[in-house]
Amino acid sequence: MYGKLISAQGNVVKIQLDEEMDINKLIKFANGKQPTVELLVDDGRHITPDQRKKIYALLGDYCLYTGYSLDEAKLFFKSMVADFFHTEMFSLSDCSETIASQMITTMLEFFFFEDIPFHTKIWDSLPDDFPRVMMCIKTKRCAICLKEHADIHHVTAVGMGRNRNEINHVGMYIEPLCRVHHTIFHTIGAKNFMMKYHIKPIKVTPEIAKELHLGKQKREELKNAE
Repeated sequence: MYGKLISAQGNVVKIQLDEEMDINKLIKFANGKQPTVELLVDDGRHITPDQRKKIYALLGDYCLYTGYSLDEAKLFFKSMVADFFHTEMFSLSDCSETIASQMITTMLEFFFFEDIPFHTKIWDSLPDDFPRVMMCIKTKRCAICLKEHADIHHVTAVGMGRNRNEINHVGMYIEPLCRVHHTIFHTIGAKNFMMKYHIKPIKVTPEIAKELHLGKQKREELKNAE
C-alpha cells in the first residue's frame, strides 16, 4: 500500500492511503499477528514510491496473467533491464529513479508486444516523454483507451478528395484512435481533445512512413515487390 504522510508527532504518524484499505486482506497477511508497516520517505534521489507502486502493479498484472510468482517475475524483468541497459543487478528498494523509469518502460513494451493486459490507470500516469503514441501505432491500439484494431487518425487533415494511400505522409501528425475517440476528436476539436486526454500526436518522418507503410511509401514497396 502507498500513501501520503499527513502529520507526525513523536513516534506517531498519520498517513492517507492512495486507496481504501482491504481489512480482510490485511488480516490474512498478518496471519494472527500484530500488523507492522515500513515507512519509506522519497528523498528525491532513489526510486520514488510512485514508481515502485507502478512497478509492483505491473508485476501483479504479469503474475495474474502468466501464473508466475512475484519473485520469479521480479527476477525476469530486473534481469531484462540489467541486460538491455548494461547495468548491474539492482534492488527495487533503493535503485535510482532512472533505472526505475527504465524498468517501467521495459515492462510496458513487453506487455504491449506480448499482448499482456494491464491496468490503464498506470498508462494514464506515465511521464510525457514515454513513447505512448508510437507504441500504440505499432501495436494498433487506441492511444486513449488501448482498444485493439485502432485506425491511424490524421491530426493534420489529408484534405478533401485526396487519397491517403497516394499522398506523402511525411511531415503530417498522426495518432491511433478507436472509432469512439475518433468521433470525440471531431466533436470537440483537436485542441480540446489534446488538452482533455493529454496526448501529443507524432510527426511522420521518412523512417516512420516506411515502418508503417504509409501512403507513397506503401506504393513504392509494392512496386519493388513485383
